[in-house]
Amino acid sequence: MKKAILALEDGTVYEGLSYGAAGEVSGEVVFNTSMTGYQEILTDPSYAGQLVTLTYPMIGNYGVNDDDYESAKPQANGFIVREGVATYSNYRATGGLGEWLTGYGVVGICEIDTRALTKRIRTVGAMRGVISTEDLSANSLVEKAKNAPALLGQGLVRQVTGTGVREAGTGPQRVTAIDYGAKSSIIDLLVEAGCTVRGVPAGTGIEEILADDPDGVFLSNGPGDPNEVDYAVDTIKGLLGKKPIFGICLGHQLLCQALGARTYKLKFGHRGGNQPVKNLATGRVEITSQNHGYAVDPESLPDTVEVTHLNLNDMTNEGIRCREIPAFSVQYHPEASPGPRDSRYLFDDFIELMGTRRGSGRMSIREGS
Repeated sequence: MKKAILALEDGTVYEGLSYGAAGEVSGEVVFNTSMTGYQEILTDPSYAGQLVTLTYPMIGNYGVNDDDYESAKPQANGFIVREGVATYSNYRATGGLGEWLTGYGVVGICEIDTRALTKRIRTVGAMRGVISTEDLSANSLVEKAKNAPALLGQGLVRQVTGTGVREAGTGPQRVTAIDYGAKSSIIDLLVEAGCTVRGVPAGTGIEEILADDPDGVFLSNGPGDPNEVDYAVDTIKGLLGKKPIFGICLGHQLLCQALGARTYKLKFGHRGGNQPVKNLATGRVEITSQNHGYAVDPESLPDTVEVTHLNLNDMTNEGIRCREIPAFSVQYHPEASPGPRDSRYLFDDFIELMGTRRGSGRMSIREGS
């Protein structure tokens, strides 16, 4: 195994071994606390532009398979683990994680102290970093990290969105899903809930969406800063009150911006499968899967919007519902993949909301099973 180095823009350097492809990559260094689901994490388009650290120490022990893709290929810029396991065992496995990373050209590093790295990120905040198996000069790599592009300005949503219209399912409810970087499991659950889903690229205009006369519009997850996706906010403004809307993650942030709210960058974000979220309508706590670095400022929400969910770790906003029009959203990932399934009832709530499209448009955030 080749030597590899991870350097952060604050001057911190970690020496380890290559895990995956040889080369050099930069990105925002973030951490995810999930114990399993590394293939889903790596192929989640929301990780575009980032170097993903997994806090669980042993990664790769069940290999990779043909079923756990959330998009066609890995989307994370790079991968950081404590121990990259070479020997895997699982009945679904079709190969090893290290070879899979190499095949897709994903540069990774292993045999570093990921606990120390995670504590550094929690203290300083998410930072730009560089992983290299080529340039092994610590000083050089730190300078490269300082000069690496920030997430803002890269147009990440346009990089990961689909290029054409895609359809799935044959259910009675017709949903237009605006793809800002949608995970495939979200589309699968919409189909399972009884929808015919028409996926359209992020830049699709209001007229084209309304021309298809869907029963509802879904706003997907996606990467980067929501302030960079102003074209999406303009489209959502034109859809408000015309169609029932359900948003997840970036879709939640964009819906809130369309309603007049502000978003801000979190110090190190929420990424993992164990985030406690309180449903304010039921009082029930849901353990949720999350992956985001930005949040909605609840103080900036208009009076016509009700806060429905709160993160119990830091009391940040995790969900809203419009009082007067059929629209709601959550900051977390109710589809999980990976993670708990406490919040999948939200897909049924969307079906219910679309069923009232010619009625009052009101709904209640129901208790999950």
